[in-house]
Amino acid sequence: MRLDRARRIVEHVVAAASAPLSVYVADTHGELVAAATMDGAAPDTRLNAQRKAYTAARSDARSTRELAEKVRDDAVERASFDPFFTFFLGGVAVFEGETRVGAVGVSGLPGAEDERLATAAIDATA
Repeated sequence: MRLDRARRIVEHVVAAASAPLSVYVADTHGELVAAATMDGAAPDTRLNAQRKAYTAARSDARSTRELAEKVRDDAVERASFDPFFTFFLGGVAVFEGETRVGAVGVSGLPGAEDERLATAAIDATA
């Protein structure tokens, strides 16, 4: 994940947010490239956004939603994952062509809205 794109993703999410939230953009290892926490966002949104991006970056799924659906009916499968993984909506992998280059995690709004903002920012910066 290039820094310039990561910063544009952060800016897009923040500009489109309907309420305070946190956004975290990670590389393919789930490590920080760019992030922001809006004024008034709950403190736990930082860690939640980080975990969502980490999960989407490191799993074989394209999003935390897809991963949750994949393992929904198998408690043993869910328990076997990296303990930093999360199944909350709002983590979305970023691809350039077929190559995963990182991921975005958004936290602070209902999960479907977090996911929508992440996806819209990825699409807008492609």
